[in-house]
Amino acid sequence: MDIKQSICAPSILSADFTAMDRAIKTAESAGAQWLHLDVMDGQFVPEITFGTKMVADINRKTELFLDVHLMVENPERLISAMVQAGADAITFHSEAVIHSHRLIQEIKNNNVLCGLSIVPSTPVSSITELLSDVDLVLVMSVNPGYGGQKLIPSCVEKIRLLDSIRKEKNLDFKLSVDGGVNRDTVSLVKKAGTDIFVAGSAFFNSKNPIDELRILESI
Repeated sequence: MDIKQSICAPSILSADFTAMDRAIKTAESAGAQWLHLDVMDGQFVPEITFGTKMVADINRKTELFLDVHLMVENPERLISAMVQAGADAITFHSEAVIHSHRLIQEIKNNNVLCGLSIVPSTPVSSITELLSDVDLVLVMSVNPGYGGQKLIPSCVEKIRLLDSIRKEKNLDFKLSVDGGVNRDTVSLVKKAGTDIFVAGSAFFNSKNPIDELRILESI
């Protein structure tokens, strides 16, 4: 995963689900490289979004990198189906899994990138043993489940700590952040070491998403 500068991954969560074609084309026209797909089950988080069919349908419509974020209980049940649906990366929550290392290996054995995510209340120390095995670490900077929330400032320190560990141990995982990233906060997460920042409301709810992505990536 060669990322030379921070990139913006528009989150489909904030798009109009009745006009997904338009949302995909908007992201493509803006020059996005990734699409972030939040899969919610109504158990790990309060809301329900979509499952493998939506991922497969989006995959048929675009060549963009599909970053699938499983905000679900028992994510191991979805791995095979998400791989078949076209996921390029699958991220699961450490809080939802007991045997995280086993699941990491299963995902990577399917030749897709593996990400590990933590919610704001979970310390970085809980995943340090797994950092050498994953391709991506996703720091949730809001409590997951809803779009349009404000970034929790203390989560920026988690990004900074993970970046420090990455450099100290010469690891090559990428750092991603999801939640409340906009023009006012993007510089904070970038300076902390973020490689990929997810933007939902800031992108899809802006008056000009194409200009917004350019601005967010250039700040």
